[in-house]
Amino acid sequence: MEHYLDNSATTKVLESSAQKALFLMTEEYGNPSSLHTRGFRAKCELDNARETIAKSLGADAGEIYFTSGGTESNNLAIFGAVQAQKRRGNRIVTTKIEHPSVLEPMKELEKQGFEVIYLKLKPDGTISTEELQQAIDGNTILVSMMLVNNETGSVQPVKAAADIIRRKKLTALLHTDAVQAYLKMPISVTRLGVDLLSLSGHKIHAPKGVGALYVAKKARILPTHFGGGQEKKIRSGTESLPLIGALAEAVQQGEDIQKNLAWVAELNAALRKNLSAIPEIQIHSAETALPYILNFSAGRIRSETMLHFLSAEDIYVSSGSACGKGKPSHVLAALGLDKQEVDSSIRVSFSRFNTKEDVEVLTAALKEGIHTLHHA
Repeated sequence: MEHYLDNSATTKVLESSAQKALFLMTEEYGNPSSLHTRGFRAKCELDNARETIAKSLGADAGEIYFTSGGTESNNLAIFGAVQAQKRRGNRIVTTKIEHPSVLEPMKELEKQGFEVIYLKLKPDGTISTEELQQAIDGNTILVSMMLVNNETGSVQPVKAAADIIRRKKLTALLHTDAVQAYLKMPISVTRLGVDLLSLSGHKIHAPKGVGALYVAKKARILPTHFGGGQEKKIRSGTESLPLIGALAEAVQQGEDIQKNLAWVAELNAALRKNLSAIPEIQIHSAETALPYILNFSAGRIRSETMLHFLSAEDIYVSSGSACGKGKPSHVLAALGLDKQEVDSSIRVSFSRFNTKEDVEVLTAALKEGIHTLHHA
């Protein structure tokens, strides 16, 4: 029996989402931009999906733009915001623990002459609001900070950034990468105070290749590529209606956020208790982290070695971000962990479909792996 605990990398697609995609590929297959009846019906499907995503964020449907996923949403938000704001300043504030789809655009913007400030971490894995206060000045045009870190689950002070921008009466835009937070914790774009928010389908049991970007009505971004003018010219290209419909279906099926969060918190607490009883294991995720993610070190055993051992038992976890492709974690390095702890890190990431059996099987396998591999 498989025990899949790598849901921050990707999730199993819901049967109802797959069926919705199939329906929109084989039955309601019109182009939403076509002016005939079939095109109109496709446009209705697109509008319904947009309404669904908007409702889940407390946004208006006109503020939702569909993309190919989190990476495109992050790139569009960052480059689009900077191009629209560049006459107002030169400073961008972000953190050292962002996803590569944020950090790589930042490197490119530095090459273009922008000043990028990378905020450091406190011991609990979060950003200091005092440092945030100092970093955001009158020259700041964009603040980009993930809501939940993809390796440790730390919840970042995004609302504090919004409050700072408001108190200082700045025109800076606030972007958050909410890929690991969406449908896993309650999110209201109004209460959070963000101008731009990125989300991805394949982290919430929808297919890969679809995501969305929330752009507040008061915010202005420029497109990064051009074409037929779809998505109000912000993201040209025929919308992938099958994937968008599947995303909306997954959102509807995952609407009981508090119930799911409570269940995952139980699983996280059980695993923490089990891991705390194993002397060789050091837990890296703070108690305040989102329960969907739990990061720890497996003694002196390298992550890759332990992953292969667990995989042979049909237990699937990761050593960090899938986009890192096995490279040492910049997130754990930013936490100040030594090289051995970084090299032996394991990330467990839950979904609402995981069970306590998954936790017990993983715990037993870790004990066996530590004993076996230490003596290998």
